[in-house]
Amino acid sequence: MPATIDLPDWRTLGAFPSAALGAVGGIAWAASFRGWMAEIAGRGSEFDWVGTFVLILLPGALAGLLLGLADYARRTAGRPGWRWLAAAPLLFTAPLFVPGGFEALVTTGIGGGAVAVPLFGILGGYALSRRGPLWLRIVSGVIALAYLVAGTLFALGSFTSGFELPVGADWEPRRVWTGVTFLALMIVFAVACSLPHGRVVVRSQYRRSADNGSTASAA
Repeated sequence: MPATIDLPDWRTLGAFPSAALGAVGGIAWAASFRGWMAEIAGRGSEFDWVGTFVLILLPGALAGLLLGLADYARRTAGRPGWRWLAAAPLLFTAPLFVPGGFEALVTTGIGGGAVAVPLFGILGGYALSRRGPLWLRIVSGVIALAYLVAGTLFALGSFTSGFELPVGADWEPRRVWTGVTFLALMIVFAVACSLPHGRVVVRSQYRRSADNGSTASAA
């Protein structure tokens, strides 16, 4: 008799473990990004309960949780409206909604990262997906790539007052570390944000996979 799908592997990971893993991953990503921000800002960077935990780590946990649920829905035949979880990165716009946050963005540009990073995640995730019109994915990819390149160059030049790119001996490890860290964090973010756009797996598909594995083992 063919095997059933009662297999203890990633395909049957439940909703709670998927959400929990997503939340932990989101906290790890947000904490890493906060560390990168501190490196860029230097001694001017401050850690506090609201700015660090409420406005950065909490949105990271919630966004990761929602993306984890999106992956669970993708692996279990989907759910009504589950594609809207692609908007989870917008939680990182939280700093704009504190008193004076939006005004500072409009008047000084401070807080622009709270807009740019979520938009990059949404556009980059969509560009990496296999859904939707090809032209729209290409446009999304070009915009996301432009931000990725600009952000990396900004990180490499952040140790000089004019944000100039390093030349010769100025290519020190610390400079390169900031650029590589930004690049890696953004790529991971885009891949995570592509989960709500993934192809839905229906139960019959991975039942056939289990059946094939059982047949091969019997042979």
